Amino acid sequence: MKLNFVERNFEGETRRHFVLRRVLHPVGLQLQKHIDATLGSGNLREAVRLPPGEDLNEWLAVNTVDFFNQGNLLYGTLTEFCTVSTCPTMSAGSKYEYRWADGITIKKPIEVSAPKYVEYLMDWIEAQLDDESIFPQKLDAPFPPNFQDVMKTISKRLFRVYAHIYHSHFQKIVSLKEEAHLNTCFKHFVLFMWEFSLIDKGELAPLYELVESILQFPLIS
Repeated sequence: MKLNFVERNFEGETRRHFVLRRVLHPVGLQLQKHIDATLGSGNLREAVRLPPGEDLNEWLAVNTVDFFNQGNLLYGTLTEFCTVSTCPTMSAGSKYEYRWADGITIKKPIEVSAPKYVEYLMDWIEAQLDDESIFPQKLDAPFPPNFQDVMKTISKRLFRVYAHIYHSHFQKIVSLKEEAHLNTCFKHFVLFMWEFSLIDKGELAPLYELVESILQFPLIS
């Protein structure tokens, strides 16, 4: 199930944001209830662990849907501030710039604004979620052999959205009183990515110090 809406920011740019996505088959719904219950306990390290007896790919799939929803909602609070004018490139500080390619319609990485990158990304993730050969909706339908590679690509690209928000829009997040929510979502995301080795250490460089404070050990020895 998904809900979407169209909005227009102060510069007249129209963007579509998917704000709710839920897996519908019984195993996924059961795992979603487990996530909600463990997150409610406040112990994020416990919340990311694979529940005993559950399938790893199912666990990755259900959590990825959650991280997609969280990223959409967080970025959605910034669409009137993250514009082509304010963010002409997708970056995380002065050292890191991200270019977009999906390997299908855009095969060679192109430079785009931050809002355009996020738009491309959310549409691309939505397409992965809609593809039942990647995210099977029928009970007992198999996951593809490259499923975890797809999860790694989604994780890497969602991290870039967080990196951009922290580097370019954190003061606005503070003024909106959303910093606690942002930090909690990011901590949950990082702990999950690290638990299941879904992101390379080098990709974390724009937010090394913050990630180290979450993991509670140095990334560079």
